[in-house]
Amino acid sequence: MANNEVLICGAGIAGPALAYWLRKAGFEVTIVERTPAPRPGGQTVDLRGAGRTVIERMGLMDRARAESVDQRGLALVDATGRTTARMPADSFGGEGIVSEIEILRGDLARLLYEATAADTEYLFDDTVTGIEQGAGGGGDGVTVTFERAAPRRFGLVIGADGPHSVVRALAFGPERDFVRPIDVYTAWFTAFDGPDLNHVDLDGWFLMHNAPGGLVVSARPGRLPGEIKAGFSFRSPALSYDRRDVAAQQDLVARRFDRVGWKTPALLRSMRTAPDFFFDSMGQVRLDSWSRGRVALLGDAGYCATPLTGLGTSLALVGAYVLAGELAAAAGDHGVAFRRYDEVMRPYVDQAQQLPPGGAAGYVPSSRLGIRMRDLSMRSMTRWPMRNLLAAQFAKAGDIALPDYGLAAHPR
Repeated sequence: MANNEVLICGAGIAGPALAYWLRKAGFEVTIVERTPAPRPGGQTVDLRGAGRTVIERMGLMDRARAESVDQRGLALVDATGRTTARMPADSFGGEGIVSEIEILRGDLARLLYEATAADTEYLFDDTVTGIEQGAGGGGDGVTVTFERAAPRRFGLVIGADGPHSVVRALAFGPERDFVRPIDVYTAWFTAFDGPDLNHVDLDGWFLMHNAPGGLVVSARPGRLPGEIKAGFSFRSPALSYDRRDVAAQQDLVARRFDRVGWKTPALLRSMRTAPDFFFDSMGQVRLDSWSRGRVALLGDAGYCATPLTGLGTSLALVGAYVLAGELAAAAGDHGVAFRRYDEVMRPYVDQAQQLPPGGAAGYVPSSRLGIRMRDLSMRSMTRWPMRNLLAAQFAKAGDIALPDYGLAAHPR
């Protein structure tokens, strides 16, 4: 079987981005996705550095800007709502904690889906259940079994299915071998402003309130009027919970934040009826190699950096561009292409996986003193000379010299 028939597992950001570039290089692409349709909504993600460059090369920047969320910056508030520190979006030239272009994850995923739907086969409401390739990745292809569809054979299989990747589990081994938890759990959902929230006036700011015990509550603007993207995060050793039991996850969050001030009680009530509630642990995915034979990993499945770095979207977009480019340059020789993919991406991934100063403790301080020190630290970040130093660090973390694979020369 020719290696130009590729199966991608995952229709989030990385999967459709890879499909876009593979189709430009003349590959036949199928994407399988567990959800019944592209997932709408979600939280905002950053388009910065090389990730923004990839979107520009795809010709999607104008549409991304048109659907971006207007966000003035990050502000820390106390239990009464008083601002204790602010970091405007332009503090570091648009490359800071809040980047120049923020877009809802679902909106970006939709743009990528629409850019690929005409010439990419999508299998929604399905997933991979088995991967069989010859010893050492040899043979002439990979036999894949699905939960719903009939078994099929592909030249290559790419796992772009997130930190809990099914492809990684089937081809590389159990999750515990590759995911390094940072002992933080987070919940995100959409709320809608109204009397119950006392008409929260975000005024374009991403507001965040910390409470002792390693607790943080946040609210940031959505794209639509009155739409609020709410978040609850907390520090904890490993927890045992059912990833499919949403009500039990909401109960867990409600117990953790039962006595927290600010807008917490109203946001907890909104959580119960949210259309897009999401709960998960934070962790980094680390592997010595992102390929096994004819199977490779992309984005969070191979190198999740955690939301604390703000670079997950850039890693997905850049990884997709590089992987497709190397497969095109190697004329489908997966051995050569996967090796070059690792060589080009490894330094960028290593840099992007460096957590911000303080790591999890800086995001969710445990004590009142820790919260005050973090507030003081943020205030100092926006002042010269610290501002200039951090601007250079943020720009470097989000950037990489992208090779020119000449994919635009290939007809679609």
